Amino acid sequence: MRSAGERALDYLFLLPALIFLGVFILYPLAANVGFSFSEFTLGSAEKTFVGLDNYRQLIADPIVWTALTNNVLYALVSVLFQVFIAHILAATVLVVLPSRLAVAARSFFFLPVLLSMTVVAILFTFIFDASDGLLNGLLQAVGLGQLAHPWLGDTTTAIFAVISVSQWQSIGYTMLLFIVSMQNIPTELYEAAALDGAKLLRQYVSITLPQTREMIFVVMVLTVSGAFTVFAEPYILTGGGPGNASQVLATYMYRVGFFQNEMGYASALATLIFVITLVLSVAQATLFRTGKE
Repeated sequence: MRSAGERALDYLFLLPALIFLGVFILYPLAANVGFSFSEFTLGSAEKTFVGLDNYRQLIADPIVWTALTNNVLYALVSVLFQVFIAHILAATVLVVLPSRLAVAARSFFFLPVLLSMTVVAILFTFIFDASDGLLNGLLQAVGLGQLAHPWLGDTTTAIFAVISVSQWQSIGYTMLLFIVSMQNIPTELYEAAALDGAKLLRQYVSITLPQTREMIFVVMVLTVSGAFTVFAEPYILTGGGPGNASQVLATYMYRVGFFQNEMGYASALATLIFVITLVLSVAQATLFRTGKE
């Protein structure tokens, strides 16, 4: 049995991490929730307690619902590409491609991850440019000029253009996470399945998917949480426009806080983002019945 001194030493080693967690995560989180019940500006010395007024305003604000709809759309598309398609790509790279070509494919898909999102977003502003953009120029060159479009300037396409940038930049990262998970699957399982006559698709469904369940859960949480906290892409590409067509919760929170100088309302928006990501993470953990490893 361990002595009291040894147990105290364990807690002493944990103390720096606990202090860091408390100072930089738990305290700011609690302070933000407190701020959300007040009304104040960035330079004000005093805060006026307003109770639930900020949350009532939040519920009645049509821009919040537009932003929330865009975040949900962001999450759905991200799950499709960064989870399902990335998982299929990972299995294809590992099983179908020859070893040398597989290494090249991994590097090819991972290259966008190495680029700063700011750089990627600026690059895509040139690609989506309505007059001299690469995308419209390519459509003109192949005889599809009728499809040329002001991608970032149209309320019907702006949010989809923004979402596409995130998928291009992130799918390689999640694909590599799945590859690492798949490489840890015992080869004996595939050998036994092959002896039983199982084809590649059957092996993928019966072995690969169940054996990578933990990583699927991790990627789902990262992807969905990221979709509800996304900021750089819509802010740089469109600023939430045209109008509020590509507004998401984080960009609207930034606008409310630093342009409209309504810090209490911005804190309420930040609390909403936190609650949404927390609820979705817990829901996914319950749904998958995993996350223990």
